[in-house]
Amino acid sequence: MPYTIGVIGTGYVGLVTGACFAETGNTVICVDIDEAKIQTLRSGTVTIYEPGLDYIFERNLREERLHFTTNLEEAVTRSQILFLCLPTPPDEDGSADVQHVLRAAGDIGRIMQANNLSDFKIIVNKSTVPVGTSEKVRAAIAETAPNAASEQTFDVVSNPEFLREGFAVEDFMKPDRVVIGTENARSAAIMRDLYEPFTRSGNPIYVLDTKSTEAAKYAANAFLAMRISFMNELSAYCEAVGADVEHIRLAIGADARIGKRFLFAGVGYGGSCFPKDVRALKTSARQAGTPLGIIEAVEAANERQQERFAERIVKRFQGNIAGKTFAVWGIAFKPNTDDVREAPSFRVIERLTALRATVVVYDPEAMEGARRRFGNHALVRYGKNPYDCLTGADALVIVTEWQEFRKPDFARMKNAMNQAIIFDGRNLFDLDKMRETGFEYHSIGRKTLLS
Repeated sequence: MPYTIGVIGTGYVGLVTGACFAETGNTVICVDIDEAKIQTLRSGTVTIYEPGLDYIFERNLREERLHFTTNLEEAVTRSQILFLCLPTPPDEDGSADVQHVLRAAGDIGRIMQANNLSDFKIIVNKSTVPVGTSEKVRAAIAETAPNAASEQTFDVVSNPEFLREGFAVEDFMKPDRVVIGTENARSAAIMRDLYEPFTRSGNPIYVLDTKSTEAAKYAANAFLAMRISFMNELSAYCEAVGADVEHIRLAIGADARIGKRFLFAGVGYGGSCFPKDVRALKTSARQAGTPLGIIEAVEAANERQQERFAERIVKRFQGNIAGKTFAVWGIAFKPNTDDVREAPSFRVIERLTALRATVVVYDPEAMEGARRRFGNHALVRYGKNPYDCLTGADALVIVTEWQEFRKPDFARMKNAMNQAIIFDGRNLFDLDKMRETGFEYHSIGRKTLLS
């Protein structure tokens, strides 16, 4: 039997969650306070770039299973399950700011109280939140809905998302695992039933205690960030001693205890999850009196890697890049997304422009994000395509590993550029092949090729 589901927040997680639940036959009501965004979504336009999302979005909108509104009361009164998919940005001390989540919880309680709702409802924390947030959400609802609290007509469940941007629809529809945090048997049964269509191939649904579930999301992201930072730290060592980090990646990735994923050295991680989740776990651990030194080192290593890459560019030109022009391929923090939150590209661009260099940028999907960041900056220009950026460039800087950058026309590039120099922050190209192109080639954790 399908459910009626409310999704509070239509950002990246909320929109993917709503569309994917509608795809399995549920009625989904997505709520947001941004009227312009809701009108855009109602008109059939997806507000984020995520491969495959537009297809299921349009189909479920057309089949009237997916609805958008600014009316929270409609969602609360009609829905059996309410997903909180709200932002939890870093606070000044690095901890996750859950004010949006708790405000929504209080509003849900007020609506339940005012409408004297007695049907059992599950409020689900889908946002990435600190340990103990489910208890705070429960208290916020109970404070504004004393009738519901006294009659035990609602429960609060933790159900973190484990979505990779660029693969979010695939990850939701075919999850490695689903993790549910609740001590309530009724809630557990309903949540299992809701997710059953996504786990028919046998991937597990884990029902854990709430606090462990909340901690699991931070632990997963911090561990993945640690793998990236380890390889990035190792890349500096490889450059110093003449080893090749790509060869090391192959050797250790073949070890079944380690695995192949998240071992690519690069310019550093960014995005909406790893930076803030590493920061939040670090802060939470310190507040608990159990500082996680390895997590603090992960964050520091990522900062160093981004700075080191930008400094290598400056150093190549003996510290004098004023008046020079750099083409930058890639703005988004990773390919297959338009997300520019904490993108390493911004730090590189800002370092170059601070020294009075001109930067010409191109990204297949994130140009709007670049314009929001730099606007009419006197030293930032916006290319129409990858080759348009290269005219008169003193070097090309690659920051995001989009597929279209992997097989460029090197002869065309060399003819357009002032100097045949590439700084590759994602190790896109094979060293032997690059020797044949005649480019001076700087990559991560490998030998520098001089033209």
